[in-house]
This record gives sequence, C-alpha cells and structure tokens, in this order.
Amino acid sequence: MSDTAKQHSAWTFLTHHTRVLRMIAADPQARLRDIAAAIGITERAVGRIVSDLRQAGYIDRQREGRRNRYAILPGRHLRHPSQRTIPVQALLDLFHHGGGASGPAADDVTTTEGRKEPTALL
Repeated sequence: MSDTAKQHSAWTFLTHHTRVLRMIAADPQARLRDIAAAIGITERAVGRIVSDLRQAGYIDRQREGRRNRYAILPGRHLRHPSQRTIPVQALLDLFHHGGGASGPAADDVTTTEGRKEPTALL
C-alpha cells in the first residue's frame, strides 16, 4: 500500500470529541475507560476530551459516590464559525431515530426486510 493510500484510509467523518459526546449522551454514567475502549483511544485521551467538553460548556459533571454522571447541555452551539447556528442537540439527534439521547441508537439500522442490524460505531 502506498503512503498516500495509508493516509487516506485512516480518516473518518467524526472527531473523537463527537464520538465521546455521543457516548456520554447514550450513557451519562459511562466510565472513561469504557468510552476509550469503545472508541479505540486511550483513557487519558478521553479524559482530555471530557475536560475540553466541560470547559466549553457542552457537558456538566456530577459526582455520585465514586462515579461521575455527565449531562449534555444541549443549548450550546457547534464551534466552527460556519456551524455556530447549529445546536449540539441537532448533532446528537442525527444519531438517534426519533431524536433525543434516549431513542434508539443510529447504530441500529433497519434493513429493507425490517430487521434491526447493528452497524459499527461512527
């Protein structure tokens, strides 16, 4: 495989920040190590991303005993200048049929035969 092919084969549409936010929306009590394992990055990287998201006001953290519970603050808007009018909730809704973090995950795709089939995490 050429160097150019290797460079192009590794990219994805979603950033790690989006993936972490999506995992937190799906499971507000998710542990950083579980998020890291699901996404395929280090726990330390997830910790930095959670810190970024908290500092930017996208999530809030509450301690519950020895665990953390996260809450998405959906009124915040995306950061890129061309997307500043789009609330973060609209991004999360893209991954849920019927909207909201409690709806079926976008990973569950209904086939033309009417079966639910999971797809890989984005």
